[in-house]
Amino acid sequence: MATDGRMQGKVGLIVGVANHRSLAWAIAQAVAAEGARVVLTYQGRFEEHVKELAAQLTPDPLVLPCDVQQDADIAAVFERLQQEHGGLDFLVHGVAFAERSELANGFVQTSREGFRLALEISAYSLVALARGAQPLMQARGGGSILTLSFLGSDRVFPNYNVMGVAKAALESSVRYLASDLGPGGIRVNAISAGPVKTLAAAGIGGFSSILGVVREKAPLRRAIDTAEVGSAAAFLLGDGARGITGEVLMVDAGYHVLGM
Repeated sequence: MATDGRMQGKVGLIVGVANHRSLAWAIAQAVAAEGARVVLTYQGRFEEHVKELAAQLTPDPLVLPCDVQQDADIAAVFERLQQEHGGLDFLVHGVAFAERSELANGFVQTSREGFRLALEISAYSLVALARGAQPLMQARGGGSILTLSFLGSDRVFPNYNVMGVAKAALESSVRYLASDLGPGGIRVNAISAGPVKTLAAAGIGGFSSILGVVREKAPLRRAIDTAEVGSAAAFLLGDGARGITGEVLMVDAGYHVLGM
């Protein structure tokens, strides 16, 4: 893959790749094209998919197992990063999950366990990963952390339910982490992407209808594609965004500006 070198020499950890449609994968491709060396993680059943995708990048990425619900897994990833690279320049958090049943029923029916699981995986995991990344980034004089959100954090979307609450917690976590980690030169931001056909989107009932509304109403009169998220991410992770932290960048063809 050709490189323009803007991220040459940088090392980044990308968590949340599931398959070729993942936004995290689009980001991995974008930063690798700019010269970054990436480390990918996989969770359980996605091992084969992630390793097949990793083979498409140059140089070959380190691919490690990581269940973000397990502190030992997270610690092992950062220990390996320390051994292999001596530090870390950026982290991409692309993990989100809620039980399908919690999205199928009304939000008022959300179970206690379903709420806990969605918040733990989709929001708390950012905190846990940021804590692990902090010393490795400070060893490099700073770094950049990026997570992925959606407009459902702020507005009601059909069948998004507890995931919307989790994304709201995620965006608030971005601001608090930005404040905590800023003195060490570490920036924390989010991209709120428009609806894209990913594995996660497949679990949202009526997703095609949401996508159709965006295509019809968004100022650009279209939905976005994953490569656009990748390009925006490469900007936020790179030196061009060195003065930006605590922000949620909307990459949604302008849909968020509409009142109706």
